[in-house]
Amino acid sequence: MIDLGVSKLALIAVVALVVVGPERLPKVARMAGNLFGRAQRYMAEVKSEVNRQMEVEEFKKFREETSASFKEIENSISSTVQEAGTNLSDQANIFETSFEKPPLDEKEVLRKTRRQGRNSWGVRRAARPVWFKRSAGIRTRVHSGAARMKRFHHSASK
Repeated sequence: MIDLGVSKLALIAVVALVVVGPERLPKVARMAGNLFGRAQRYMAEVKSEVNRQMEVEEFKKFREETSASFKEIENSISSTVQEAGTNLSDQANIFETSFEKPPLDEKEVLRKTRRQGRNSWGVRRAARPVWFKRSAGIRTRVHSGAARMKRFHHSASK
């Protein structure tokens, strides 16, 4: 700031005493002290704001550098993975072509070609017809105990 020595301060005090007068000098000195304090606080605030801006810029620069390095690492890893994938697929193709398929087993072929399920001839031959199930009283749907009780009480009350 301003370089003020003892002699300069004494000269300023004498001039202020002559100009302002002894009665108003304490008020003027108090006001000058307040203004000087405000100026110091303002300068400190500006200095801290400049420091914060510099730190933010440094942080942004650091973040950009780290993101660039991470992208480089990611690209190198992805290229390595792609190379490994192509090598593995090439090796798998070589491995698959090196083996011949085994000859077909006749029993396995017959078992696969035989029809199975509801529509097959064997199942139809052994199945009981629906009219027989109804006439013989074979239950196709089983009721729970509560459902039977409800049905029984419902039919008994009629």
